[in-house]
Amino acid sequence: MPAEDFLQWLRREGRIVIVGASLAGLRAAETLRAEGFAGSLTMIGDEPYEPYDRPPLSKAVLLGKASPHRTDLPRRLEIDAKWRLGVAATGLDMTAKRVRLADGDEVEYDRLLIATGVRARPWPKESEAQLDGVFVLRTRDDAAALLRRLQASPRRVFVIGAGFTGSEIASACRAQGVAVTLAERGGAPLVGALGGVIGAVAAELQRENGVDLRTGVMVTALEGDSMGRVRAAHLSDGSVVETDVVVVCLGATRNTEWLESSGLGAGPRGIACDAGCRAFDFRGIVTDDVYVAGDVARSPHPLFGYQFLSLEHWGNAVAQAEVAAHNMISSGADRRPHLWVPAFWSSQFGVNIKSVGVPSMGEQIMIAQGSLAERRFVGVYGYQGRVIAAVSFDNTRWLQFYERLIETATPFPLEFPTVDRRPEGRQPVPADFPDPSLPTHGPTVTLSGYSPSDRRLVFTPARH
Repeated sequence: MPAEDFLQWLRREGRIVIVGASLAGLRAAETLRAEGFAGSLTMIGDEPYEPYDRPPLSKAVLLGKASPHRTDLPRRLEIDAKWRLGVAATGLDMTAKRVRLADGDEVEYDRLLIATGVRARPWPKESEAQLDGVFVLRTRDDAAALLRRLQASPRRVFVIGAGFTGSEIASACRAQGVAVTLAERGGAPLVGALGGVIGAVAAELQRENGVDLRTGVMVTALEGDSMGRVRAAHLSDGSVVETDVVVVCLGATRNTEWLESSGLGAGPRGIACDAGCRAFDFRGIVTDDVYVAGDVARSPHPLFGYQFLSLEHWGNAVAQAEVAAHNMISSGADRRPHLWVPAFWSSQFGVNIKSVGVPSMGEQIMIAQGSLAERRFVGVYGYQGRVIAAVSFDNTRWLQFYERLIETATPFPLEFPTVDRRPEGRQPVPADFPDPSLPTHGPTVTLSGYSPSDRRLVFTPARH
């Protein structure tokens, strides 16, 4: 068989394995079938469930409006796949093209897509993390366990970390009349994701809704009783908060440990890939049979200075999965780049928050529409003289317009008047992001471009 014919056969009739029964994994599988892939397709997932939707877990599920076990993702079409659920991938042999599984089995592939996502970062002190009443929230099992505890009418819920997840959990607690204390080492809620100007608005919103918000403090210890149940949280300011439920919201850890010694460019920040979603090996050479998509990916984006972005965004997972799947079965001339503009949304305390672009890159912010005091506004972020992001509180209808400004590198500050800009928005002010060397909880975009002083990412060559 001529080489070109063989390559075409591989693209349309070969074996594709997707590691990660996730949103990205499912949408990639659907795209493969929709675009004509007729070969063998295997889906591997460490949870015993087919792909389900995670955003409702911290919103509708905790509010009792949806069951944690009824958030399955809708299927666009039948994917005709072999499912290997409840068994984690434990290793990758790129030379033999095999994925090793926790049950000792091995799965061969011609093309591989890695969509293993992230997991919740646990409380670092293991003995305290194992206390009865200490939770994280990432999986549907996490949500089911936390929901049962909230329905048992706890005296107080103590949330560690005021990023989006922690703030949404606090919102759900207050909506049900549960007392909640929210501790954040930064100066305000959402400060790592949206900066101090917006963080101050979020802080007012939370306190007005009855949240006992503690900022600028760290949790030094979780205390248990003689029965192994959590009873109190100790803070760095010397205060002690009695509680019988603790929810740890310290961000996420990317699921890359199983790739150690595989030869891929994988580490704590994710798996590096090019704009076409092809993974890099540890030498920085692009592979042509291993692709990556979703939260676990680190990909360069021309709109943001070719920084490698790690995005924990629902929309990014879908868009990147579709690009990766298309490129897996396309010739070089037909492949396309992943250029999705980051977007994120949250609902908390009755307010709809949505952002586009990369707010954490912003040096300044100006209120282009509405009013901070009324908590209905659009804030636009500037970086090196251009629009880099926008965030809205209960004012989403114009975000598509600001997304276009980001895509066209519109100069910042904005020079054109808007119909309802108030005096507070006429001049840009510092966006007030915290020192990046002192990370806060809950950024939704991580800038992970290479820095010569960065030694946290270690690549290990493959063993043969």
